[in-house]
Amino acid sequence: MAVAFTFPGQGSQSVGMGKDLADAFPEARRVFEEVDEALGEKLSTLIWEGPDETLTLTANAQPALMAVSLAALRALESRGFSLKDKVSYVAGHSLGEYSALAASGFVSVADAARLLRTRGNAMQAAVPAGEGAMAAIIGLEQADVEAACAEAGQGSAKGAVCQIANDNGGGQLVISGAKAAVELAAKLCTEKGAKRALMLQVSAPFHSALMAPAAEIMREALAGVAKTAPMVPVVSNVTVTPTSDPDEIARRLVQQVTGRVRWRETVEWFGQNGVATLYEVGAGKVLSGLARRINRDIATGAVGTAAEVDAALAALV
Repeated sequence: MAVAFTFPGQGSQSVGMGKDLADAFPEARRVFEEVDEALGEKLSTLIWEGPDETLTLTANAQPALMAVSLAALRALESRGFSLKDKVSYVAGHSLGEYSALAASGFVSVADAARLLRTRGNAMQAAVPAGEGAMAAIIGLEQADVEAACAEAGQGSAKGAVCQIANDNGGGQLVISGAKAAVELAAKLCTEKGAKRALMLQVSAPFHSALMAPAAEIMREALAGVAKTAPMVPVVSNVTVTPTSDPDEIARRLVQQVTGRVRWRETVEWFGQNGVATLYEVGAGKVLSGLARRINRDIATGAVGTAAEVDAALAALV
C-alpha cells in the first residue's frame, strides 16, 4: 500500500521548531544554513529563539515552516531513506505545497525560501490592513456556507468578496474576503446552524480573489526560477490531481494564491488511490489530525523531531 508525504501550512509554526533536528543531524542543520543564506538573514535564530509574534508574521512563518519540513526530510535521507523509492505522492497545505515541491526536487531549497518570502510579502501587501478577514465555520454543510458567502457578498457591499478559502475536512471550512462581508457571512452561518463561527486572527484574507495582486507577483517570481520535474507527483491544492509537469505546477501555484485549498478532497483522493499511510513532515500535527477526521482508514505519522525521524525510519526503511 502506498505512502504519501504531506507538508504543513501556516499556523503550525512554534518557536523552537526544528532545533533538535538541527542538533541531531548535520544534514538538517545545513538546510537552516541554506535558508539563512538565501534570505540574507538569520531566520534560524528567529525560528529557534523567537519572539513568537515576529515568527508568526506571514513573511517569516512561510519560509520558516518550509525550512523545518526540509530539515526533517534531509534527516530521513541521511539515514538511507529515498523519497523517490518509498513515497508515491506528496502534497502540502497552502505554503506547504512549496515544501512538497522542494522536497521532490521541483525547486531548490534556496529558491523555495525566496519564493515563500516573496509570497508572504505579496499576500500581506495585497489588501490594506483591516480591510480583509477570515473566519472558521464549524459544523455546517459546504453548500450552506457557500450560500451564506454569496448572500453576505451582496448584503455587506454589492459584489464584496466572500468565499470559501479552505476546505479542511472534519466539518471545518474557512471563509475569506472583505471584512464586513466575512463578518456577515459568519453571522449567517450561525443562523443556518453552524456549531461555531470564529473570526480568525490573521493579517490578510488569504486564498480569496482579493489576493489577485499577489498572484501576479508570484507568476513573475515563479517564471524567474529554475524548475525541474519532481521525482514524486505533487497533488495540487487547487485541482486535487497529481502532476509532474513543471509548467503546469507553476500555473497551479499561481492559481493557489486566490483559490481554495481543497484539503478534504486531497485526503479523500489519497484514500481512493491506494494510500494507506500519510506522514506529516515538519512542524506540528495539524494535518495528521485533519486526516484522521477525513478518513480513519488511513494511518498517520509525523516527522518533525529527531525521535519521530527514528520512528519513521523504522517503518519506512
